[in-house]
Amino acid sequence: MNRPDLPHDLFDRHLAAFLEGRCGLAAVEKPAFRTLIADLSAAMAGGHVCLPVTGAQAMLLSRSPLVSDGRIPAPLVVDAGRLYLHRYYRYERRLADRLLQLAAVRHPVPDLELLLDGCFPVATATTDRQRLAARLALTRSLTLITGGPGTGKTYAVARILALLLLVHGPDLRLALTAPTGKAAMRLRQSIAAGVTGLDLPPELAAAVPEQASTLHRLLGVRADSSHFRHDAGNPLPAGVVVVDEASMIDLALMSKLVDALGPTTRLILLGDRDQLASVESGAVLADCSRSLPDNTVELDRTYRFDHGISELAALVNSSDGDGAWELLDSAAADSVSLVRGSFLTHAVARYRDYMTAAAQAEGESQIQALFALLNRFRVLCAVHRGERGTAAVNAAIEGGLRDAGCAIPFDEIWYPGRPVLVTSNDYSLDLFNGDVGICLPDQALGGRSTVWFERPEGRLRSILPSRLPQCETVFAMTIHKSQGSEFDEVLVVLPEHDSQVLSRELVYTAITRARKSVRIDARREVLAMAAGRTLDRSSGLAGMLARPAAGTL
Repeated sequence: MNRPDLPHDLFDRHLAAFLEGRCGLAAVEKPAFRTLIADLSAAMAGGHVCLPVTGAQAMLLSRSPLVSDGRIPAPLVVDAGRLYLHRYYRYERRLADRLLQLAAVRHPVPDLELLLDGCFPVATATTDRQRLAARLALTRSLTLITGGPGTGKTYAVARILALLLLVHGPDLRLALTAPTGKAAMRLRQSIAAGVTGLDLPPELAAAVPEQASTLHRLLGVRADSSHFRHDAGNPLPAGVVVVDEASMIDLALMSKLVDALGPTTRLILLGDRDQLASVESGAVLADCSRSLPDNTVELDRTYRFDHGISELAALVNSSDGDGAWELLDSAAADSVSLVRGSFLTHAVARYRDYMTAAAQAEGESQIQALFALLNRFRVLCAVHRGERGTAAVNAAIEGGLRDAGCAIPFDEIWYPGRPVLVTSNDYSLDLFNGDVGICLPDQALGGRSTVWFERPEGRLRSILPSRLPQCETVFAMTIHKSQGSEFDEVLVVLPEHDSQVLSRELVYTAITRARKSVRIDARREVLAMAAGRTLDRSSGLAGMLARPAAGTL
C-alpha cells in the first residue's frame, strides 16, 4: 500500500475517517467500522496483506456498499474471514489463480532418467533431492526449490538449465533475476560457475545468460508508474524464468511477475522460507511452499557453512534460544561466539584494512577488490534507531576509525572509502533500495568524489553524490537490508531490551548472512525472546491455493 509521508497511526485514522464517512452504515455501526479500517491499515503497514475478522464483523462489513466479496468492484473485500483493500485482494487472487495454472502443467520428457543420470550420476540422499528438483523443473511449469544458504539451490539450477537446453535446444530463452542487484549478481556468478563444470555443446553453453537482472529491470520499469512494460498483454520473451531470493518478493511484485509470464513459460523460484519475509506485504514463498508441496523440493544439506554456523542457525530456527546462547558462550565452535568486550572495538579493527585499501584504490580492478574487501565483514543491527541501531552504530564506527588514524574528516560526508546504502528506488539511474556503493575520488573528474556501484552484469558504474537517491552510511546495516547479501563474517548487534522487531526469523536471517564466522552482541534474555517469537503474517494466499476462485477480477 502506498502510504503518504505521515506517521502510521495518523494515516490509519485518516483512512478510517474517510471511508467511515462513505460507508452507508447506521450511526451506531460506524465506530466499529472505523476501528476495523484503522486496524486493517495498521496491519498492512506491518506487512500483513489482510485483517482477520469475526463472523459478526464480517456481517457488519457486508452491510456497507464499500464492501464486496471480490466478485464486483468495491474498495474493500471480505473473503474467507479476512478483510482486504480491493487492490491487495486482487493481487492475491490473481497470483493464486496463475500459480495453480502453472502448477497443473505437465511436460513429457523422453529418456528423462537418462538425462538426469548425466548431471546427477551418484545416487545419494543429497543428490536424490537435487535430482528430484531437476525432475520437477523438467516436467512442470512451476518449481519451488527451498533451503537455507549453501544447500545447493543454484548448483541444482545450473544443471536444470543445462538439461532444459539439452531437451529444447539453444533457442530456449532463459532469464535470471532476483529482487536486488547484489542478489542478481550472485545468481549470475553461481550459474556461470555451475555451467562451466558441465560438458555442454558450445551452442548450448552460449545460450546460458551471461547476465542476471533485478526484477524491476526484467519487468521494465515505467517512470512515475506502478505498472511495468511486461504484463499479461505484453509477456516476457522468455521460456524459463529463474528467480533467486524469492522470500524477499512481496505480494504485489510477485503477482506482477507471474502476470507477465507467457503461456508456456516455466517459473523456477529459489529461496529460504525460514528467512524474513519481504519488507512489504505478504510472505509469498512460505505460503506457496506450504500449499504447493507437489511443486516444492526442500534441500536440507548445507555445504557452505562451518558446522558451528549451521548448528546455531538450526537452534534459532527451532526457537531454542537457550541452546543458541550456550553454543555461543561455550566456544565449542570457533566460527560462532559472543562478542567479548566492546563490539565497537571489534568492528573498528575489522574495517581498518578496508579503509587503508580505500585510501589507495585507483582503477577498476582495485575498486573491484575493494568491494570484495568490504563484503568480508558487516555489522548487522536489528533496529535503525536507538543506541544500538544502525544510525548510532555507523556514527560510532566512523568515530572509532577516525581515532584509529583513518582519514575521515569531521566536516565532509563524502570521504574516500565511505560505504553507502541506497534506501529508495531511482529508476532513471537503475539504482534500487538495498544497493551498496563506495565513495572514491575520480581522477578523471579532477579528484571529485564519486560513488561506485557493482552492477548485476559484473561491471562498475560511478555516479556523482549529488545525483544519488536517498542513501546512508553502511558500515552497519539492518538485518532486513542484509537479505540477499553474504559476508565472510557478521557481527550481530541486538537491542538491550526486547523490541517488536525481534523474532526467530530476524536472528536466523542475520546468522545465515555469514559464510565463515558469526559474532553476536546481545543479552541472554533478549536472544531468548527473539528466538521464541515467530512473525506470522496474515494472508489468504495459502487458502486461495487450496480452493477455486470466487470470481473473475
